[in-house]
Amino acid sequence: MTPCRRTRGGDEGFTAIELAIVAPALLIVFGLVLAGMRVTVSGTQVEGAARDAARAASISRTSGQAHDAAVQAAHDSLAQQHVTCSGLAVDVSTDGFARPPGTAAAVTAQVRCTVELSDLVVPGLPGMHTMTASYTSSLDTYRARN
Repeated sequence: MTPCRRTRGGDEGFTAIELAIVAPALLIVFGLVLAGMRVTVSGTQVEGAARDAARAASISRTSGQAHDAAVQAAHDSLAQQHVTCSGLAVDVSTDGFARPPGTAAAVTAQVRCTVELSDLVVPGLPGMHTMTASYTSSLDTYRARN
């Protein structure tokens, strides 16, 4: 009696073929996850920059100083977080400085940042994404305004 030997039915090489089929799809999914993380994290940091800009504007004495302080605060905030914007715009509404002391007033800062995504090399992914955030901060009601 000869022992029964089982032979594999020609499965050699299928693992390599399966890997060749699945690997590109996994790389694309990984690239999309990275892009989503970059957009989410950068969006949060742009919101923080808008908050910092509005706060810096609200503690300034004049509307001109408020605008300059807000722009500087937004740049500093994004630089500290290592966010590189290919296009950064900071708009500050300083209409609250025209209101007389004793009345409620506020300043609003809006920050727009365009983040590059082209370095992620994911097919079909746009090259950049623009994020916008705004924040309003109250002015001291009884402080003199110019």
